[in-house]
Amino acid sequence: MRVAGLLLSTAVVALTATTAFAADLPSRAAPPVYAPAPLPVFTWTGAYLGINAGYVDGTTRFDRTTGVLANNNASLNTGIRPTRHTIGDDGFTAGGQIGYNYQLGGLGGFGGVGSGIVVGVEADAAYTDLDRTDTFSNTSNFGALVTPGAAATTRVNQYRSELDFLGTVRGRVGYAFNQFLIFGTGGFAYGDVNRRTTYYGPNADTTPFFQGSNNGIKTGYVYGGGIEYALTANSFLSFLNVFHSSAVTIKAEYLRYDLGSDTLTFPAVGAAAALGLGGYSERVRTEGDIARAGINYKF
Repeated sequence: MRVAGLLLSTAVVALTATTAFAADLPSRAAPPVYAPAPLPVFTWTGAYLGINAGYVDGTTRFDRTTGVLANNNASLNTGIRPTRHTIGDDGFTAGGQIGYNYQLGGLGGFGGVGSGIVVGVEADAAYTDLDRTDTFSNTSNFGALVTPGAAATTRVNQYRSELDFLGTVRGRVGYAFNQFLIFGTGGFAYGDVNRRTTYYGPNADTTPFFQGSNNGIKTGYVYGGGIEYALTANSFLSFLNVFHSSAVTIKAEYLRYDLGSDTLTFPAVGAAAALGLGGYSERVRTEGDIARAGINYKF
């Protein structure tokens, strides 16, 4: 009996010790579940301003040339005066823009959260360094009044085209995939142009016989498209936010501009006017392509 009591006491002590030891062991709870932080939702709604720079490829066409008098038309028909010419010129362009976007939706349409249609309007003005003069000559046996002659006669003809700046006012429509925007654009274009045609006298490459110019602000249309990306706060390009705006975006775009056509007249001048040699008229058109990149500060 005493043995049985002794065994029971020993078992109780052992059980108590085991329970206390287990309480001191570290718990084995389930490991925490880490959910990825949601991507920041960007909205394109808001005003912005920025700068741009790129490449411009311009074309000025002089064509449909007609003469005032019979001798003028004879010069065109015989080829001693050109009936058309195209000046191609390319160079650098740089300027600035200002605009406003409004994003429709953004709660999770096609493309996920932050996606939606973006509409807006943008105005810009840019310098262009397009300025070119083409000069060429021909030699024939036609005299001053386009009559066949024995002596060789050389005539110099010259065309000049210049575009000092180009501006546009455009609508923009696109689709945003959160921070990434694809857009199309189109609207009104205007530019300061200078176009001139000079036909020099027979064997007198410094004496204009017929000359005229068409210059000033010309208007037309523009269209194109591009892509734009909003930088995140931790982007390696975040140093670009020198104005501490609410967001910085970078863009690349293509624009096609057309400033319409005008009639350029170039009458007889100097000695040719004194001789009553008439004059010419032609159609002139300025157009081109722009590829550029830019940065916008959204406020």
